Amino acid sequence: MKIFVSALEPSSNLHLKKLASILPNHCEIMGVCAPEVGNALFLPNEFSVMGFSDVVQKIFFFRNALKILSIEASLCDQVLLMDSSSFNIRLARLIKEHNPQISIMYYILPQVWAWKPWRAKEIESLCDKLASVWKFELPYYHSKIRYVGHPLLDIYTDNENFSDKNSDIFVFMPGSRKTEIKKLIPEYKILANKLSSLKPQAKLRLIVPPQFKDTNMMKHYGNLDGFELCYDTKEGLRGACFAFICSGTATLEASLMQIPFVLVYKAKLIDYFIARIFVNLNFIGLANIIYQAMLLDQNKQSQKAGLGDEFLHEELIQWDCNAENMLQAYHNFDYNKYYERIQELRQYLGHGSAKNVAEWLLESEY
Repeated sequence: MKIFVSALEPSSNLHLKKLASILPNHCEIMGVCAPEVGNALFLPNEFSVMGFSDVVQKIFFFRNALKILSIEASLCDQVLLMDSSSFNIRLARLIKEHNPQISIMYYILPQVWAWKPWRAKEIESLCDKLASVWKFELPYYHSKIRYVGHPLLDIYTDNENFSDKNSDIFVFMPGSRKTEIKKLIPEYKILANKLSSLKPQAKLRLIVPPQFKDTNMMKHYGNLDGFELCYDTKEGLRGACFAFICSGTATLEASLMQIPFVLVYKAKLIDYFIARIFVNLNFIGLANIIYQAMLLDQNKQSQKAGLGDEFLHEELIQWDCNAENMLQAYHNFDYNKYYERIQELRQYLGHGSAKNVAEWLLESEY
């Protein structure tokens, strides 16, 4: 059985790897994926962009990739799309043009609850199975959707506390995109100096995406004297007393590891202003949004998820994202409230997703 996969993000490939490990041996994976997962027609890092301006620069590459991938996908038995809506929705449309009968599953759905809610109708018309990892997004769709669990709970199966409040390990995560890195690294270096002055014994650990090791991407970090480099998120966060994390899946991952942290995010001005027009949220951190969704389900909040007042962790966005504010966030962190709310969040998410996705993906076989 040939399964075509389009997994453009590092986090998607992390979850795909778990899914692939439990699929039967007769299943062959191909498409956009990490080489260790399947037959990679394109590598995920070839699609790496950040913001609207980066997309414009790679428009011809995307067009060519869509053409090639849609043809290859139409010849497979099943299609699995993961995240990356701006690319995958177009890909789904082209695949259906080539082969209207092929079954398409969308796993880790586009965030229609954050912006462009009208996309839900199009996604439902193009896809046959919608595998949701968030309970609160179910009402945005009429049919074809199931809550399958959350993939991070396949990794963090036990309610283990990976943090160490008494350690001197501070973790810095500047993201996996060039723009994120170039914006955050200067502030991280200022912050690192402040922390070293405050705690001379401090260990400053910088987490670098593993695909960047020994590549040209390292030049965007500049001089990293004083930092201990780590290429694995889970191991990098282990034992930390506090972390400074760029917006993304890593914020939810840190929450499930019970690592105290502050979310930091700084974009190009044009990308920031465009996002403010389209994204109707007060909070952008996944853990904060999911926590508010839980409160909404429990009738403890009236606003939609992302627009409430309660939060799991602080967020420092754009102009607030500077070394001084990061240091204050560390000093003012409410550990008791954080740990209490993490337990509520884990209980709300329930269980992992890989087993349910695998079974649903293979349903047509039996």
